[in-house]
Amino acid sequence: MDQARSTISKIFNGEPHSYTRFNLTQNMEGDNSQVEMKLSSDMDEEVGGNGVGDHLNHNSNRKPYVAQKLGRTPKNLCFMAAATLLIFIIGYLIGFLVHRKKEVAPTCATSVSAFQEPPVHETGAAPLMDWDDVKKLFADKISPSKFESVLSEFTSADHRAGSPGDKALANKVITKFKTYGMDTWNDEHFVKVQDPPASGYNKFVFKGTEQRPTGFLSYSATGKVNGTVLYAYYGQESDFILLRDKNINLTGRVLLVRAGKISFAEKVANAAKMNAAAVLIYPDPTDYPIGDTTELFGHVHMGSGDPYTPGFPSFNHTQYPPVKSSGLPKILAQTITAAMGTSILRQLGGQNVPQTWGGINRLGDESDLITLEVNNVLVEKEIHNVFGVIKGFVDADRYVVIGAQRDAWGPGFASSTVGTSILVELARSISDMVKNDGFKPRRSIVFASWSAGEYGSVGATEWLEGYLTSLNMKAFSYINLDGVVGGRNGFKVAASPLMHSLIEGALKKVSTLNKAVSLFTQFGSGRDSWESNVYEDLKMDNAAYPFLAFSGIPSVSFRFTPGNSEYPFFGTMLDTPDRLKSLTSGDVTRLAEIASQFTGHIALRLVHHHVLGMNLTRYNDMIRTHVFRINKRLKDVRRMQPQLLPKDLTMQWFISAMGTYGRAAHQLAEDVTNSNLDDIEMCRIINDRIMAVERNFLSPYVSPRESPFRHILLGSGPHTLKALSSHLDALKADDPVADADLFCNQFALATWTVQSCANSLAGDIWSLALMET
Repeated sequence: MDQARSTISKIFNGEPHSYTRFNLTQNMEGDNSQVEMKLSSDMDEEVGGNGVGDHLNHNSNRKPYVAQKLGRTPKNLCFMAAATLLIFIIGYLIGFLVHRKKEVAPTCATSVSAFQEPPVHETGAAPLMDWDDVKKLFADKISPSKFESVLSEFTSADHRAGSPGDKALANKVITKFKTYGMDTWNDEHFVKVQDPPASGYNKFVFKGTEQRPTGFLSYSATGKVNGTVLYAYYGQESDFILLRDKNINLTGRVLLVRAGKISFAEKVANAAKMNAAAVLIYPDPTDYPIGDTTELFGHVHMGSGDPYTPGFPSFNHTQYPPVKSSGLPKILAQTITAAMGTSILRQLGGQNVPQTWGGINRLGDESDLITLEVNNVLVEKEIHNVFGVIKGFVDADRYVVIGAQRDAWGPGFASSTVGTSILVELARSISDMVKNDGFKPRRSIVFASWSAGEYGSVGATEWLEGYLTSLNMKAFSYINLDGVVGGRNGFKVAASPLMHSLIEGALKKVSTLNKAVSLFTQFGSGRDSWESNVYEDLKMDNAAYPFLAFSGIPSVSFRFTPGNSEYPFFGTMLDTPDRLKSLTSGDVTRLAEIASQFTGHIALRLVHHHVLGMNLTRYNDMIRTHVFRINKRLKDVRRMQPQLLPKDLTMQWFISAMGTYGRAAHQLAEDVTNSNLDDIEMCRIINDRIMAVERNFLSPYVSPRESPFRHILLGSGPHTLKALSSHLDALKADDPVADADLFCNQFALATWTVQSCANSLAGDIWSLALMET
């Protein structure tokens, strides 16, 4: 078209003129190209006395306007003949170009680029680099020696969320990302957290002795309570059942519990259910060899994110509703040292502890009076999440997210420094593969450095809340790097069932400290399956949990441990480089390398292969287990308490939904096997169906404020299948808190949620109809 304009301009002895400006914007979904045409400002102006501007600013089938009436002199006749000839030539050229335009491309967007060199694109056919070459190339990029300087650079004595130290580390991370040539951005939030009193202190008085612990539990209720002490072991539900069986009244008691087994938040929530007045948590020396005077820090929000903006992102411009998270405790909670806890325990009277708890301690009686005062203050903090991205070459708008917490209560070497260093090294290595070695990932990799992780994954959750509608359509996995190195003798993984095959593959390919032995051989083999040896449930205090249970993004978290125990210095001021080196026999950098290889193997496979390597049938097994369990308990209630449930309540539809889901999952697996991997559009459609699996397990019938973790299989709340079984147990025991109507309602909603998952998994509506026939 530009050549034609130039030719016409030369015929009229004029200059080429600009008539249109095209802005081609690729739709985020990759479906269509939108073309925005902006006419130039001089479109309607006349250009010269010969009317060139007027000619070319109208359609070709419109008669040209002649500025003046021509006479019949020979000179005029010659001029008219020449003008007629020129008009004919112009019309012919325009007609030819229009016809050529239709042959070249059907849309205006592609015709504009028809005269330009076509850009080189990945076609979606064969991989641009063999998978074995990708693995070898990545393995060569990561080495223990490279971690020495990175760990040293990111070690900080003080980087609590929102502090100058936290911001300094954020700047270091984003500077690294820029150095690697990555696109970067910053996500700012204004969150409310609870800190210890700036002036004053928290305290308790037991039998005339006042103690002032400096550790604290963020989001505790504040105030002062008087009560009697009751020892409740670890504060688990099973511990309270034992106490109830002993006919011990927990109402108004101040509970003394050990740290460990479950999170601080779960201990306090369990105590609140029993109508306790407060909870004191101490590190028992048998579990935590950290010294008698070491203080503990943590939070007791039964959830994640800013509890004062539940379900909403804490952006400065957001209009917050006047609500609080239902996970905020209404009772006081405080950590105390091992010396304080054992001192109280030794002075308790009353009954002996249950035999299964061990020891010769007593539970406490009405004479063991205590006064507890918590004066924590609510403050607003500005926090920053920072990001870098390596963009994919085929489906750039689909991405895996790799994230690490950046803040800590104190030095936080194991809790945040190691993970942040691995994050940066992964970004460097993979960026270098793309820049210098010809690696072209099909999909993108987002690297995220979170703030306020110690307060309950606040930074990560606020990001999820801010971009939920986009993330659960485009983010296909999350890999968590928090606390990945806490020892050397054990290895644990928690993940979505969809990722089990990916995890197994990485365990078999990545070597341990002994290069001749794989992680699978050392930690996963034995008489039991690798899942029994390595796998554990993803817990609420894990940063990967909100990605999975709140956003429906398949997630994985893993860590090296000291063995059967846990790294004891998390949440203390003793989480230093020297202590981690001591627990790992000086192998911190080598373990960081192995953790990087494990992460990289999963992430690179997800962005390299044509189809996401998710295990589609694992959820079918989990649903089947829950359905059979609910069915058995339902029969027990029918037999023991037949008057409680409607006679027409049946498992038929739940079993039908389970069967439909199983068939849909197997059909999708067959579609993957039988698909033409050279068809890029077909691969994208299949991957979108795979990505929808996790997301569709989020119950659409519950409020994110009341039950933010909406996943019916892995979430938390009365809507989960696990809760349905527990509800039936309560009905069978004729527990007064059991509600038959609530159970029936949740039962119906859970049934339809499973059926909806099956509908989505089947893809097209006619595929579902054929599957059910």
